Amino acid sequence: QMELVESGGGLVQAGGSLRLSCAASGDSFSDYGVAWFRQAPGKEREYIGGITRTSNTRYAEHVKGRFTISRDNAKNTVSLQMNSLRPEDTAVYYCAARRSMAVTATTFYDYWGQGTQVTVSS
Repeated sequence: QMELVESGGGLVQAGGSLRLSCAASGDSFSDYGVAWFRQAPGKEREYIGGITRTSNTRYAEHVKGRFTISRDNAKNTVSLQMNSLRPEDTAVYYCAARRSMAVTATTFYDYWGQGTQVTVSS
C-alpha cells in the first residue's frame, strides 16, 4: 500500500513558476514509477509526464521544455517543476504511482494523490 500527497499548488501569474511535490509513504517508493496528471474544470484528465524508478523521464508535448520531473528516493518524493506557466495550465494536479517501469499516459496506476490546485492568472 502507498499513500501519495501532493503539495505546492497555488496562485501564480502567467510566466511564473511553481514546484509541486508528491510525497509518498508506505511501500518501497524506489520501486515505483510516478506520473503527473492534471484536470481542468470540464475537461478530461491530461497526462503531463512521468519518471521511472530509474529516473528516466518522459513528457507530454504540451509541457516539454517548461516542466521538469525529478525524484528523491531518500525523501520519498517526486517533484514537478513548472516554469513559464500559462493560464491554460490552470488545473488540479495529481501524482500517481505504479510498481512498474512504465509511466505512460495509458499505464494503469495503482495509487493516486488527492490533487493540488494550480491557478495561473493572466
